[in-house]
Amino acid sequence: MRFRERRAASALGEAYSWVAMAMIAAVCLLILLTVFVVGKDAFSLKFLTSEPNPSAMGADAGGISTPIIGTVLLTLIGIGVAFPLSLATAIYTTYYQGRGPIGRCVNLAIDILSGVPTIVIALFALAIFTNPALALLSTPVQNDGGAIEKAYGRSFLVAGVTMAIMILPSVVKAMAEALHAVPAAYLDGSLALGADKWRTVCKVALPSARRGLVTGAILGMGRIMGDTAIVWLALGGTLRMTGRQPWFLPSNWLDTLRNTGGTLTSYIYYASPAGEGDNLRVAFGASLALILIIIALNAAAAFLGGAGRTEDE
Repeated sequence: MRFRERRAASALGEAYSWVAMAMIAAVCLLILLTVFVVGKDAFSLKFLTSEPNPSAMGADAGGISTPIIGTVLLTLIGIGVAFPLSLATAIYTTYYQGRGPIGRCVNLAIDILSGVPTIVIALFALAIFTNPALALLSTPVQNDGGAIEKAYGRSFLVAGVTMAIMILPSVVKAMAEALHAVPAAYLDGSLALGADKWRTVCKVALPSARRGLVTGAILGMGRIMGDTAIVWLALGGTLRMTGRQPWFLPSNWLDTLRNTGGTLTSYIYYASPAGEGDNLRVAFGASLALILIIIALNAAAAFLGGAGRTEDE
């Protein structure tokens, strides 16, 4: 009897797992199909290569060329700041952290930061980066006498640093898990051959955990691309690039990074009924572009993570 009960429980658990998997896959497929069906009519070469109108109100919202560039810029800045900090923190928590109060404080700080809402992080950035001492990251606000009173506090650089703060906990945890998965025999073998701990980490642990480290970075990049609160408060939420024009000239790149701009998420907000516009077709067209970028990003991560692997791995 017990044998039959165990078999029934096993079959029930397996069926539940399949049903849960099917539901998740169905929801994902439904979202993708909805975005594709509604947004495919707006998706065209002109839509991808033309700039948006100053306001996305009405039927003619314009294209998404600068929001795409803005999304890429913000993602690169954010992950460029977060990656080395996250990797160093993951190495510390995995191989150097003891059981003392410092280690507990580090873990507590990571856990608390992971639970802070993005709108709070954006407000924190707005308070910090309006300090006149940090005007180099945005643009200075001067009084009538020409003295700098404060910084504007909104730019690609400011938003990128803020995004890095937002994704730090998730990237650190993903990288730490990847480092924990490295077999202890690899590390012990390196130490037994005379290598010190730091060299073992750099030459053995990091290459072995490469795929997990790349995955952690990709997860962080996906969060940056999908965020709206930080874009709205720390980037400014404008639909076009501001600063010296044309923004794409190399001589104007730094000025562009120190000024405001838009991303695909801000464009979607403006074009959707939730924002100024009421153009659901255009909003879904921009959503389709965003999803395609994220899919391409994950494909690149899979390729980079698997590059150089041997058949035995």
